[in-house]
Amino acid sequence: MPHPYVLLSAAVSLDGYLDDTGPERLLLSSPTDFDRVDEVRASADAILIGAGTLRADNPRLLVNSPRRRAARVAAGKPEYPLKVMVSASGDLDPAANFWHTGGEKILYTTLQGAERASRAGLTADIVPLGHRLDWPALLDHLHDSRGVRSLMVEGGGTIHTQLLQRQLADELQLVLSPLLVGDPKAPRLFGPGPYQRGRLRLLETRQLGDVVLMRYVPTAPGAGPHTAPADRHWLDLACELATRCPPSDTAFSVGAVVVAADGTELARGHSREAGDPTVHAEEAALAKIPADDPRLPTATVYSSLEPCARRASRPHPCARLILRAGVRRVVTAWREPDTFVTQADGSGVLAAGGADVVVLPEYETAAKEPNRHLLG
Repeated sequence: MPHPYVLLSAAVSLDGYLDDTGPERLLLSSPTDFDRVDEVRASADAILIGAGTLRADNPRLLVNSPRRRAARVAAGKPEYPLKVMVSASGDLDPAANFWHTGGEKILYTTLQGAERASRAGLTADIVPLGHRLDWPALLDHLHDSRGVRSLMVEGGGTIHTQLLQRQLADELQLVLSPLLVGDPKAPRLFGPGPYQRGRLRLLETRQLGDVVLMRYVPTAPGAGPHTAPADRHWLDLACELATRCPPSDTAFSVGAVVVAADGTELARGHSREAGDPTVHAEEAALAKIPADDPRLPTATVYSSLEPCARRASRPHPCARLILRAGVRRVVTAWREPDTFVTQADGSGVLAAGGADVVVLPEYETAAKEPNRHLLG
């Protein structure tokens, strides 16, 4: 099932601690980094923390910049991201800042925890996940019931550990602070347990005052160095773009996104965009990128439907346009049926041209949804 894009965000000391054991919160970030975190919050659909972070820090989890809040509203989003709390016990302080600041809140808990939280009168939507916390079910619910496509996780260490061990994290944004804690009783970012083997892929390093930001992407299990969990996020977006296509009885509704190797979105498009009845999604997206953009050879095209290999409305099908652009990686949800073109094989054309084609069949249902009238 599609999940939100899960971004783990944390600041640690040089020896890997999230905090010390003193009565006051240890400030690990710089003012410049605090502003960066505010920007990331503003870009997220939801922000998640666990009960330990609530008790230790009593955070508000707000977007502090009025300009960023106004930009969210102008884009049709709530002023603040959805605030998500995770607690198996449901034993939470109803007076905490979390419940009384920002916009909507939701608590994921167990059946027993839901009873306790309800008795406490927490001002949140309480969602029991069963007799234990089920992370895939939680992410499914956020995606399907609350429309969350990007989830920022701000702690604590137990939650970061669980998501990374369960291979549910798409990105890690780690800030390294020039401090040493040295207290074995202090909380660490990651706990012991089984982790996916292999090196994480470094996306970026950036100096922010006296701290350093490092962005990493875990590689997908058994999928080689070019496949990342972020594929879920971008293919999900491509399927969503397909729903924006003007309806047609003679062509599929398709969405496409072109993404650079460092995770930067280069362009997006969808079928029949801008009133052109014959333009295809991949064609529309690629047309927005300069042909000499040096990021194209290492970029990925995400398309809700296999790029076409033959078409009558243009001299070049989308598979050929992708190869001509220099892109050598395509991720799609659904192989093109013979509805309009017999023996369609865009994947074959791409593979023959040296491109790597990845099909994620779990997205086929979403990709087909805006095309059901064409499929009988």
